[in-house]
Amino acid sequence: MEILIPVFLGFLLLYTFSYGVIFRRRSKLADRAESASCVISLFHGTPVAVMAARSLLHHQERLPSSFAAANTPFQNVVLDFSLAYFSTDLLHYVLFHPSDVLFIAHHLATGFVLATCRYVVSRGACGVLGLLLLAEVTSFCQNVWTLARARRGESAFARKLCDLLSPPFYVYYSVVRGIIAPIFTYKMGAFYLSGKADGAIPRWLCWSWMIVVVTAIAVSILWISNLWMELYQKRVSRLKLEACNSDSRSELESEKKVR
Repeated sequence: MEILIPVFLGFLLLYTFSYGVIFRRRSKLADRAESASCVISLFHGTPVAVMAARSLLHHQERLPSSFAAANTPFQNVVLDFSLAYFSTDLLHYVLFHPSDVLFIAHHLATGFVLATCRYVVSRGACGVLGLLLLAEVTSFCQNVWTLARARRGESAFARKLCDLLSPPFYVYYSVVRGIIAPIFTYKMGAFYLSGKADGAIPRWLCWSWMIVVVTAIAVSILWISNLWMELYQKRVSRLKLEACNSDSRSELESEKKVR
């Protein structure tokens, strides 16, 4: 708690500053709020990914036995840091997007996993932080892409940046969330559901974590699949438009020759 509350207040201050100062010129309050949410996500995603990777690399036990290992003090700091961020972003969704039940449920479920790992059993941080690393390693690209996408209707630079980032970001996200994360989750689930964590982490909590993780991965895959479909439809529409323009120019040139 000595880390959680100060970090939470820090994220809250950063969100308020971003909303009221950095993006004050944006006319739509929803755009200002969404941009402020991206700012705190930028300050959370990459740092927590680096910290999670460091905690895993320096842990004495190796996977999969470390899935049930006691949390180290540094791992507890990382869990508190992330819990503070998700609490702040949850307030953002409750205040500005109360109808976005999916994201609110996601943040509540993520908070449940982080809080129980940190304060209920104080074990399993290697598995939880491994998943957090995979979730946040794409954070920087996603937030830059989100900010560009939000401004693409008002800025030519933002539109070009969004078009430039979309394909590589989609590929990167698809590989991490669609391939690596499911493999890691399978190994984590196989360990927990085999009973090897019994006596360290209650079986009901293991089941709860796995349900949350599998659901989150499924939603991520659905989200990126929809973006791929949207990109494909745009490319097809653009090619059809270019073909129509080309045909029109050919007809005009033919008419000129006839005349």
